Amino acid sequence: MEIKILKDDEIRSKVSQRYGSVAKAGSSCCSAPASGCCQPQISQIGSEKLGYSADEMSSVPEGADMGLGCGNPQAIASLKPGENVLDLGSGGGFDCFLAAKAVGPAGMVIGVDMTPEMVSKARKNAVNGGYSNVDFRLGEIEHLPLADNSVDVIISNCVINLSPDKESVFRETFRVLRSNGRIAVSDVVAFKPLTEELRGNLDAYCGCIAGAATVNELEALLKKIGFKNVSIEIKPESRNFIKDWFKGAEDFVCSANITAGKP
Repeated sequence: MEIKILKDDEIRSKVSQRYGSVAKAGSSCCSAPASGCCQPQISQIGSEKLGYSADEMSSVPEGADMGLGCGNPQAIASLKPGENVLDLGSGGGFDCFLAAKAVGPAGMVIGVDMTPEMVSKARKNAVNGGYSNVDFRLGEIEHLPLADNSVDVIISNCVINLSPDKESVFRETFRVLRSNGRIAVSDVVAFKPLTEELRGNLDAYCGCIAGAATVNELEALLKKIGFKNVSIEIKPESRNFIKDWFKGAEDFVCSANITAGKP
C-alpha cells in the first residue's frame, strides 16, 4: 500500500479551511451541517470535561467557548495581574478572555490565529464582552506578528500539534518571550510512534492526531531551543474523549500539560 506524504502547505490550507468552517457555523458545527464542517475529524466537547469550571465557561461572551481544546492552559499558567499574555491559535477567544480577567486592566492579552474567520469571530466577541485589554491578530504561529521580548506568558490549547513545523513555532515563542517568561500549553502528544498510515491521513491531521509529536521529541526540541525547566505531564484520562475524535487515536495519543521557561 502506498503511503501518502503530506506537504506542509497542504496541511496548513486544509487546517485553515476546516476551522474556518467551524467558525462560520458557530459554537456548534452540528447546528449547520450544510457548512461541511460537521465531521468527526473535529470534535467539539464540553469544556467542563477539559477542566474548566462552570464560572469560567459562563464568564465569557456567548460563542467564545467552542469546545475545541484538549485541556485548560489557564490551570497551569499561574497568570498574574499586569502580565502580557499570548495565546497561540486563539480561535473564538475563550482562553484569551479568561486570561484578560486574570491579568486585569494593567495586563494585555494577544490572540494569534491563522484563520480569518476565527479572528473575525474573536474580535466580535471582544466587542460584545467589552474587553479593552485583548487584541486579536491574523498570523501563523510559525511566524508570530509580535516584537522580540514582548510577552511574559504564552498559552495554547490543542493547536501546536496542527503545525507541520513545530521547531519554528517554539523558536518563535522563545523569541517573543521576555527573560524569565514561560509557556503553559495544553496539547496532544504521542505516547508511542504513530503509524505511517495515520501520519499520512489529512483528516487525522486536522483532527489533532496525526501531527502529534512524541513526548521525547518535544522535550528534546524545547531544550535544544534553550528552554529550561521543561515539563511534559501526560493525562491518560484524556483518552476517554480522544477515542471519539478518530478511530483508534486513543491507542497512540493523549492530552498533556507542557510547561517551560526562558532563562
